[in-house]
Amino acid sequence: MAKRGKRDYFNINWLLSVILAFIPVTSLVLGIITRFSEGKVLAGILRIILGWNVIWLLDFVCMLFGHHIFRLF
Repeated sequence: MAKRGKRDYFNINWLLSVILAFIPVTSLVLGIITRFSEGKVLAGILRIILGWNVIWLLDFVCMLFGHHIFRLF
Protein backbone atom coordinates (compact mmCIF):
# COMPACT_ATOMS: atom_id res chain seq x y z
CA MET A 1 0.00 0.00 0.00
CA ALA A 2 1.28 3.45 -0.81
CA LYS A 3 1.98 5.86 2.01
CA ARG A 4 -0.79 8.31 2.81
CA GLY A 5 -0.16 11.58 1.03
CA LYS A 6 2.32 10.07 -1.42
CA ARG A 7 1.26 10.22 -5.04
CA ASP A 8 2.59 8.29 -7.98
CA TYR A 9 3.75 9.75 -11.27
CA PHE A 10 6.22 12.19 -9.69
CA ASN A 11 3.84 13.68 -7.10
CA ILE A 12 1.66 15.43 -9.66
CA ASN A 13 -2.00 16.25 -9.15
CA TRP A 14 -4.33 13.24 -8.81
CA LEU A 15 -6.61 14.30 -11.67
CA LEU A 16 -3.66 14.70 -14.02
CA SER A 17 -2.35 11.30 -12.88
CA VAL A 18 -5.70 9.70 -13.72
CA ILE A 19 -5.63 11.27 -17.17
CA LEU A 20 -2.07 10.05 -17.75
CA ALA A 21 -3.00 6.57 -16.48
CA PHE A 22 -5.89 6.45 -18.97
CA ILE A 23 -3.52 6.85 -21.93
CA PRO A 24 -1.81 3.45 -22.41
CA VAL A 25 1.53 4.75 -23.69
CA THR A 26 2.03 7.31 -20.93
CA SER A 27 0.83 4.83 -18.30
CA LEU A 28 3.40 2.31 -19.50
CA VAL A 29 6.30 4.76 -19.64
CA LEU A 30 5.53 6.51 -16.35
CA GLY A 31 4.84 3.19 -14.61
CA ILE A 32 8.21 1.80 -15.72
CA ILE A 33 10.03 4.96 -14.66
CA THR A 34 8.23 5.00 -11.31
CA ARG A 35 9.04 1.37 -10.50
CA PHE A 36 12.70 1.67 -11.53
CA SER A 37 13.07 4.91 -9.52
CA GLU A 38 11.75 3.04 -6.46
CA GLY A 39 14.47 0.43 -6.97
CA LYS A 40 12.03 -2.32 -7.99
CA VAL A 41 13.87 -3.71 -11.02
CA LEU A 42 11.80 -6.89 -11.37
CA ALA A 43 8.56 -4.90 -11.17
CA GLY A 44 9.88 -2.55 -13.86
CA ILE A 45 10.77 -5.48 -16.12
CA LEU A 46 7.31 -7.01 -15.62
CA ARG A 47 5.76 -3.68 -16.59
CA ILE A 48 7.79 -3.74 -19.81
CA ILE A 49 6.52 -7.24 -20.62
CA LEU A 50 2.90 -6.99 -19.39
CA GLY A 51 2.33 -3.23 -19.44
CA TRP A 52 0.30 -2.99 -22.62
CA ASN A 53 -2.59 -5.12 -21.46
CA VAL A 54 -3.18 -6.30 -17.91
CA ILE A 55 -1.14 -3.80 -15.91
CA TRP A 56 -2.48 -0.81 -17.89
CA LEU A 57 -6.04 -1.61 -16.86
CA LEU A 58 -5.03 -2.30 -13.25
CA ASP A 59 -3.05 0.97 -13.11
CA PHE A 60 -6.04 2.95 -14.31
CA VAL A 61 -8.44 1.37 -11.81
CA CYS A 62 -5.99 1.72 -8.91
CA MET A 63 -5.20 5.34 -9.81
CA LEU A 64 -8.89 6.15 -10.09
CA PHE A 65 -9.94 4.62 -6.77
CA GLY A 66 -6.75 4.33 -4.71
CA HIS A 67 -4.61 7.25 -5.96
CA HIS A 68 -1.61 4.98 -6.65
CA ILE A 69 -0.41 2.69 -9.40
CA PHE A 70 -0.82 -1.07 -9.21
CA ARG A 71 1.89 -2.77 -7.15
CA LEU A 72 2.13 -6.53 -7.47
CA PHE A 73 5.13 -6.64 -5.13
